[in-house]
Amino acid sequence: MQWEVVIGLENHVQLTTNSKIFSGSAIRFGAEPNTQSSPVDLALPGVLPVMNKGAVERAIRFGLAVNAHIAPHSVFARKNYFYPDLPKGYQISQFADPVVIGGQVSFGFEKDGKFETRTIHLTRAHLEEDAGKSLHEDYAGMTGIDLNRAGTPLLEIVSEPEMRSAAEAVAYAKALHSLVVWLGICDGNMQEGSFRCDVNVSVRPLGTTELGTRCEIKNLNSFRFIEEAVHYEVRRQIELIEDGGKVVQATRLWDPDRKETRAMRTKEDAQDYRYFPDPDLPPLTISPDWIARIKADMPELPAAMRIRFAADYGLAEYDALILTQSHQMAAYFEAVVAIAGKQNGKMAANWLMGDVASTLNRENVDIAHAPVEASQLALLLVRIADGTISNKIAKEVFAAMWEAKSTDEKIADLIIDQKGLRQISDSGALASIVDEVLAANAKSVEQYRAGKEAAINALIGQAMKASKGKANPAQLTELLKKKLAG
Repeated sequence: MQWEVVIGLENHVQLTTNSKIFSGSAIRFGAEPNTQSSPVDLALPGVLPVMNKGAVERAIRFGLAVNAHIAPHSVFARKNYFYPDLPKGYQISQFADPVVIGGQVSFGFEKDGKFETRTIHLTRAHLEEDAGKSLHEDYAGMTGIDLNRAGTPLLEIVSEPEMRSAAEAVAYAKALHSLVVWLGICDGNMQEGSFRCDVNVSVRPLGTTELGTRCEIKNLNSFRFIEEAVHYEVRRQIELIEDGGKVVQATRLWDPDRKETRAMRTKEDAQDYRYFPDPDLPPLTISPDWIARIKADMPELPAAMRIRFAADYGLAEYDALILTQSHQMAAYFEAVVAIAGKQNGKMAANWLMGDVASTLNRENVDIAHAPVEASQLALLLVRIADGTISNKIAKEVFAAMWEAKSTDEKIADLIIDQKGLRQISDSGALASIVDEVLAANAKSVEQYRAGKEAAINALIGQAMKASKGKANPAQLTELLKKKLAG
């Protein structure tokens, strides 16, 4: 039997407020355990939660970015369950009336060797508080409880179950991660838990429409873990069904050491949490004026920027998509083009997606911390465009610039001069090289003149070798053809 995979994601996005969602407690990662929890976070008798306006504004900002409906009235509810790191015995969340309804996220990804674009619809995005953290290490067989995270503001973003592969789920998660960082509502630090994914996975016979029984894999904090966990869980469910078993709805955890999911608890449904409106929090009212003020302060979004990049710099859809995957990369590109010129936009894109990207990956550095600044790369591209160096020599110069880690904006020129890499464009010098090559390669000359046009490539290669790679390729090719025709 052939199977279809059905995947939906729930992403917990920690918002970039200075204090918690219902109290004035600080939010600082790495603080000593239980030093950032107030009586409000612990729900001690006599205290009342107060809504953090900044958290609401960040939720609205997200809703506008994904073309969602911003609810004019939304309600906070108590989600009741017992867990040691949940000090109140309930979590303040939203259930029936979330702040953000609907929306969509578009992205591109590789499928079967081809580039495809997809749009995933969102069910909702709602505000809630985080729980604390259970610590199972260094406590002599006991579990410690750190309540610093209790009350940290989260925006939970729920997708429709529209993804059909692990690759698609990872591409969606990356696009969502990029968007919330772009908007400035989340720092995106997955290692610190600022962006976490719960992945719902089920399988069904290919061609059917009824959803299978899903299992939720909790708290995945890396894109690699998402991919590995989905692959494993799909295999587990298919093998279980084909062996005559039945998938049980459950919450599972990913074990990165064993490369497997394992059962955590049977999956609760909404009624198990006994949701009811929180009596201490009034309904949240969001006025059109408030939305308009936030909309006026929104940055240019990736989709709009992609259209502009295509129009202003002649970039292909794929190029524009790659360059707008992060705000930092897009800003770097525009800073390069501002100096190198719009006419060199395609060359700048090629360099950023090629040599720059590969070096960043190899060195495990993000573009914001690249030792080659945008203005320095721009000058290097100008030197390619004006014929000072060839593209091949430019790669050597770029590598030297990276190693130099210089702040001198003219570092490219300094390296070119120090290494004697300026391209030979003098017609007299090139003519001398061409004459030597033609004299030493009579067989290739004969083949070319006999109609084998590809033979000129060998002559060009010899001429470039003789010039130590410094000959102007275009001038050299033109001169060779002229001499061969004579």
